[in-house]
This record gives sequence, C-alpha cells and structure tokens, in this order.
Amino acid sequence: MLWSRLRAYLLIDPLIIAATLILGFLSLLTSMFDASGRTQHQIARLWGRMLLAISGSRTRVEGLEKLPAGASYVLVANHVSYFDIPAVLAVIPLQIRFFAKKGLFRIPLLGGHLRRAGHLPVARENPRASIKSLSEAARLVRERGISVLLFPEGGRSPTQLRDFKEGAAYLAIKAGVPAVPVGIIGTREVLPMASCHVRPHPVTVRIGDPISTVGLKLNAREEFNLTLRRKVAELIGAPIADAAPSGSNQR
Repeated sequence: MLWSRLRAYLLIDPLIIAATLILGFLSLLTSMFDASGRTQHQIARLWGRMLLAISGSRTRVEGLEKLPAGASYVLVANHVSYFDIPAVLAVIPLQIRFFAKKGLFRIPLLGGHLRRAGHLPVARENPRASIKSLSEAARLVRERGISVLLFPEGGRSPTQLRDFKEGAAYLAIKAGVPAVPVGIIGTREVLPMASCHVRPHPVTVRIGDPISTVGLKLNAREEFNLTLRRKVAELIGAPIADAAPSGSNQR
C-alpha cells in the first residue's frame, strides 16, 4: 500500500497534471483556428486515453455498435469518479460536448475556449435560466449534430446510484434525439472520491440501447427520467427498487 501511494503521488499524479496542462494548452491554441470544436474534441479524446494509460488502467467498451457514427444522442451515465469523463471520451468516438458552469464562460481565455469547443453553459443555481440553457443546448444538438454527456445524479456518488434529476430527459425530448444509458464501472477504484491516490484497475463502459424520444412530450419527462435511471442501474448491476420520482422541480 505504501509503495502504491508513493507511486501515485510521485509519478502518476505529476504525469496526469502535466498531460492535462500540455493538452489543455494545445486545445486552447487550436480553438483559435477551429470554431467547430472537432479538433479540440480529438485532443480531449487523446487526453482521456493518456490519463487511463498513465493510471495503468485497461478500459473496455461494450455495446459501441449501438451508436452509428454521425448520429446525435444524449448520453446519460452514472458518476462515481473524476475518471468517468476520461473513460467515456477514450472509448466513445462521438462528437461529445459537456455542460459547464456559466461562470466559467466569463473567465478570459477559458471562456472563449469553452465556447469555441462547443461546450454549453448552464446556470445551475437558477431553475429558469437552467431550462433556458437546456433549450439552447437542444437547438445546438439538432443543428450541429453533436452529442451531449450528462450525469443526472448531479454529482459523484460515493456508493449507490442516486435519484436522477430531469435535465437529461428534458434535453433528449426537447432535442428529439435518442437518450442512451451508459454504465461506468471501475473508475471509483481508479480514483475514489476525496482521494488523490490513483491506482490501476480495469474500467468498463457499457452502452445500453438508445431510447427513442419520438412522440414524447415534455410532460412525460418524469417517467422517461425514471426509465433512464433504471436502464443505467441495470448496466452497472445496481439495485433499482429504491428508484423514486425526482420531482418536477429538479433539473
């Protein structure tokens, strides 16, 4: 255990920081010449693969054939570790974008980079502004042919799968694109919450069947949200009997 911690703190962590800084700077530079965000996304995918390689973790993806190239989706995943995003980026070859706090878009250089990379601002503290952000994101998903990854638990979960907030269901219905349940297994062991001790561990990303939103209205989002949670729970082998409506006031 002592050797593992020394290896993490003296070798793995510095390499992860260096890779993040170097590729982040490269992404910032390329964003000045590529307004589509596609080059930045390729750099992000390289970053994800590098972080997993540095950690010594082998990553396997199941169900990738369910996602035809060029299609748009709302990817809905469980969230247990900061390594979830690198794992998804590394193995799913879609043009994936993320939501980021609106305040980050006001920071010089970083804000411009986020906009040019195609990421989406969200005002989490303001429900009305949050709905506006989701509606704008739905328009961009349709127009740009991108996919969006959301973690509907609202944050990392230390143990069991938590109830889902309805933002992902809302976005998928509003955009008129399929929602895809994604189960991430093993990243908690790579980097647990409240820890800087990165360690090697097998990671699996399981892709469920895309769920069509054709014909669904926004007032069906609560039931659709529960369906998404149940499907993600099945992918990671989590108990689903404790699923409960998230409440129409949650996003």
